[in-house]
Amino acid sequence: MKWSFVIQQKLKAAMLLGGVMVVIIIGNLISRYHMDGIDKSFASIYQDRLLPATTITYLAENLYAKRLSMEKFLHAQEAQPESAVAGLLKTHNRHIDSLIVSFEKTYLVDKEAKSLSAFKNRVQEYVLLEQMVLNLHKSGNTDEGKKLFEGVGSDTFQSTITRLNELTHIQSDIGKQLMKESKSEMAGFSLISVLQISLVLVIGIMILVLIQSSRISNLPKKGKEQQFNLN
Repeated sequence: MKWSFVIQQKLKAAMLLGGVMVVIIIGNLISRYHMDGIDKSFASIYQDRLLPATTITYLAENLYAKRLSMEKFLHAQEAQPESAVAGLLKTHNRHIDSLIVSFEKTYLVDKEAKSLSAFKNRVQEYVLLEQMVLNLHKSGNTDEGKKLFEGVGSDTFQSTITRLNELTHIQSDIGKQLMKESKSEMAGFSLISVLQISLVLVIGIMILVLIQSSRISNLPKKGKEQQFNLN
């Protein structure tokens, strides 16, 4: 009976040790899942949010540079050839096209894609308007060119900037959402770690209790056997 009890205790201890291993393995798998989610969230924040946000800054810079170049050209005290400002506009337009292409390569949500498409349309409209202003200036209708630039041109430019600001707000909202997801993943990772440590401690205590009870069962019994030996 004593050996049967000891074997039972050892089996229980072995099962509990196996349980510890299973808990550790499952906990590691779940932790890896959460860590992968955190890694993807931070990668998305950098590649699909931070880089496009920088692109938006460069887009705004080129748009304002074009606007300023045209203003200087139209309001210059001495007449200048259209080719001078046309070259600057073409350079900025190439930069803008390149930036838009790089923006399109990132991950875009539906709202973001629609806003970017609207922005591209406004950019094209403004390029055509600039060309019309230059043509008017070239033909001698400088005042008409100024009116077009300061009237419809100003509205088109403002609409272009508004679309660009929409992209900025969308980027900010999605970035905040990704940060919330990352915090949720971190909270899940922390919870799994605490549960894993708690289960290991509980099972470890149970194993110690089983080992202790097994040692007690191996101690020589007192009572009738001692009395028999004394007789």
